[in-house]
Amino acid sequence: MSEHKTVHRLYVFKRYERFWHWSQAALIVFMMLTGFEISGAYGNFGFGRAVEYHTLAAWALLVLWAFTIFWQFTTGEWRQYIPTLKKVDAMARYYAWGIFRGAPHPYHKTALKKHNPLQRLAYLALLAVVSPVIWISGLFYLFYAWWGEYGIDRWLELEWVATAHTAGAFMMLVFFIVHVYLTTTGHTVFAHIKAMITGWEDGEPEGDPARSEY
Repeated sequence: MSEHKTVHRLYVFKRYERFWHWSQAALIVFMMLTGFEISGAYGNFGFGRAVEYHTLAAWALLVLWAFTIFWQFTTGEWRQYIPTLKKVDAMARYYAWGIFRGAPHPYHKTALKKHNPLQRLAYLALLAVVSPVIWISGLFYLFYAWWGEYGIDRWLELEWVATAHTAGAFMMLVFFIVHVYLTTTGHTVFAHIKAMITGWEDGEPEGDPARSEY
C-alpha cells in the first residue's frame, strides 16, 4: 500500500509585492534595452527615442520605489531584507555543488522569512552598491545641462559619469541573469515563477527535507 504524502501550500507573496516585482522587472529590462542602445551597443528605437524612453522609465521606477518603500515600512516587510550570516556557508555549499547532487535545501522558507541568507546579502549589495552607482550617475547624466550653472563641470567629466553608469548597468545585468537562473532551482523549474504570479508556493511532500527555496 503506497504512503500518501501531503503537499503543503504557503502563501508567500502578497498582491502588492507581486505587482511591485513584475512592474520593477519590466521597467528594469526596458531600461537595460534602451540604455545599451544609448551607449551604442545596437540600434532599435533610435538614439533620441531611446533617451526619452529610458528617462521616462527611470522616473516611473522611482515612483514605484517610493510607493514600495512606504509599503515595506507600513507592513513591516522591510524586515525580510535584514542581512544575516547564519547558514551562509551552508547556502554557498548548496549552490556550489549540493543542488547538483540532489542535496536537501538547507533553508526552509516561511511567510516571515522569505529570503535565505545569500539572497539577503545579494539584495544588500544591490541596494548599497549597484543602485547608488546607477542612480547617482544617472541623475548627473540627466541634469548635465545644469553642470555649468553649479560649477560641477569644473571637477567632474561626463565621460566618468557615462563609464560609471554603464558599469552599474552591467552589474544590474549580472544580478538579473543570476536572479532568473535561481528562480529555476525550485522543486520544479517554474515553481518559484508560479509562486510570484499566484502568491502561493507549493512545498515539498511532508517528511521530505528538501524544502524549496531559492
